[in-house]
Amino acid sequence: MGLVRNVTVTLDEETARWARVEAAKRDMSLSRLIGEMLETSMRAQRGYEQAMRSYRARGPRRLKGSGAYPGREELHDRAGVR
Repeated sequence: MGLVRNVTVTLDEETARWARVEAAKRDMSLSRLIGEMLETSMRAQRGYEQAMRSYRARGPRRLKGSGAYPGREELHDRAGVR
């Protein structure tokens, strides 16, 4: 786990009540519940950022093997819908 820091968190009454109940349901302290929630959020954000870097590193790719892409007029032609 490494070095652990104490922090003060201010919550509105409804949020604090929900958090205490949720911590009790999971048989853990409120501090641990908040820590786990923040860690989960941090890991998700890091995973997203890594995926985005990987995606951007691939560079552009053609959507079609050959032929021209349709023009704006062709894409937005509503005559066939009416």
